[in-house]
Amino acid sequence: MRPLDTVPAVRRLETDRSDVLAIEIAGPMTGADVENLYGLLEGAYALNDRIDLLVRWPDGEDVDWNGIASDTLRAARDEAARHVGRYAAVGASGDISALLKRLTGSVGEFRRFPKEQEAEAWAWIGAAERA
Repeated sequence: MRPLDTVPAVRRLETDRSDVLAIEIAGPMTGADVENLYGLLEGAYALNDRIDLLVRWPDGEDVDWNGIASDTLRAARDEAARHVGRYAAVGASGDISALLKRLTGSVGEFRRFPKEQEAEAWAWIGAAERA
């Protein structure tokens, strides 16, 4: 086995609701990370017609937009418009709002929370993180 060149930046968080997808982004986002995020979204849509989304991005690292296929962004936006009701972005402003806007386009309701207000974001979504 070869060691990974970089550690994946996207990690799914367990929640107490099956119709909530919660994700943590730890580090700069590469094209592969965005593809991984899109795969997690597709999986959530397959299980639930409507979901709520919470993305925790504490450091607001940069996104490598050049490594992201435009077809992926377009497909992600189209799917999100059909499936995402609420989404909460938690963390530094950085590229988080731009990334989520590109991936989800116009969805039901969107709110951004500073990382100090993560508990409020979970309450707004109506879910809790499981350890």
